[in-house]
Amino acid sequence: MDEAHFGFEVGHVVAAANAWLLLQEPSGSLPNMTPSLLSRPDLPIGYHAIHPDVSLNFQMNRCFGLVGDVSMLDEMRTVAPRITTYPDWHREFAALAQQALAKGKVLKAAYYLRSAEFFLPASDPQRKPMCERFVQLVLDHYGMNAGDQHRVPYADGPVRGFLPTYRFTPAQPKGVVVFCGGFDSYLEELFPFFFWFRDAGYDVVAFEGPGQGGALFDAGLPMTHEWEKPVAAVLDHFGLSDVSLIGGSMGGYFAIRAAAFEPRVQRVVAFDVFFDAFDCNLRLMPAAAQLLLPILLRLRLDVLVDALARRAAKRSLLIEWGLNQAMHVTGTPTPAAYLHAIQLYTAAEISSRVTQDVLLLAGSEDHYVPVAQFYKQISALTNTRSLTARLFTRAESAQNHCQAGNFGLALQVITAWLDSQAAKAQPD
Repeated sequence: MDEAHFGFEVGHVVAAANAWLLLQEPSGSLPNMTPSLLSRPDLPIGYHAIHPDVSLNFQMNRCFGLVGDVSMLDEMRTVAPRITTYPDWHREFAALAQQALAKGKVLKAAYYLRSAEFFLPASDPQRKPMCERFVQLVLDHYGMNAGDQHRVPYADGPVRGFLPTYRFTPAQPKGVVVFCGGFDSYLEELFPFFFWFRDAGYDVVAFEGPGQGGALFDAGLPMTHEWEKPVAAVLDHFGLSDVSLIGGSMGGYFAIRAAAFEPRVQRVVAFDVFFDAFDCNLRLMPAAAQLLLPILLRLRLDVLVDALARRAAKRSLLIEWGLNQAMHVTGTPTPAAYLHAIQLYTAAEISSRVTQDVLLLAGSEDHYVPVAQFYKQISALTNTRSLTARLFTRAESAQNHCQAGNFGLALQVITAWLDSQAAKAQPD
């Protein structure tokens, strides 16, 4: 690993290549950051106990954290006792969306609507129109329209479609940031992140790849593990080179994968680390299934895999929804087909190909991605130009997946790292 004597501590950032060391406390200051960026009122701090279910509580906190309207906390706490199933979730959040619209609270209504849609089965006819309504409400709030979205042509053999893309360019950009989301994100719900990087001086190109948002619903593109292909399509379309690639959630894998094969990506941010998707899926299964599934998959006993997966789904609403959503996103017809496909989404074999500057983020209590993957990803990146690793803690309200509870802190860390990389590139 070139110049990459790295270290890491809980609650600290250690950058190795140029001995840049950043000790970040929740209220601390950061280098190269303007006061306005450090005090954005729309990115609140705090992870709240709203619902006893870990997954639902996370989604509620994520929704609040992206909007920042404190009235949402009381509204969600009011409906939380009435939510014990996903149909309950849909009913209550759809009602909250209508109430917000009646009060003229368009952005809050949009995110409530997105929440109401989130756990619907892929086959539910309400889903697509709800997604379209969510997108339109967000665009309305920000004074944008459908014409602000680019459609990047995409072809992968017989698979053809387009990648929905937005570009947000400041007056004098100091670099280009390309951003992609994760397994089931929509670009429009991440606008606060894109505006943050734009306001920090970066030209932001944010796209939905195969399996995400409009690329799935409107263009019919199933997800691919070969993320260098959609990244190349975006870079070609806009004539870009020397870019920083940020991947959110499962995009932490996508970004590492793309960097391994796309030299125009010069800096990589995993926001957060997502080293092995199959491992993340497996840990949601009952203990017996965790032991049996890898063996059955290796032996190609797909009938037994399907039976075991469907049995687990009958006992868990989360597993039932997750499997159906996963098959929808990846275009696979059975649980076994999906589990075979998701085994390809691992950074284990390709991380050694990454030679760029890399920033890895992780939450110390991420309920989706085990913290062990943070350390595995660090160990696998053996040839990077520089490597920075940041583990966020409960003391910072940032211990969760993608730092839900303190998105602003994660964005500060990323921006400070980008600025440090830009400073290194300046001639003496």
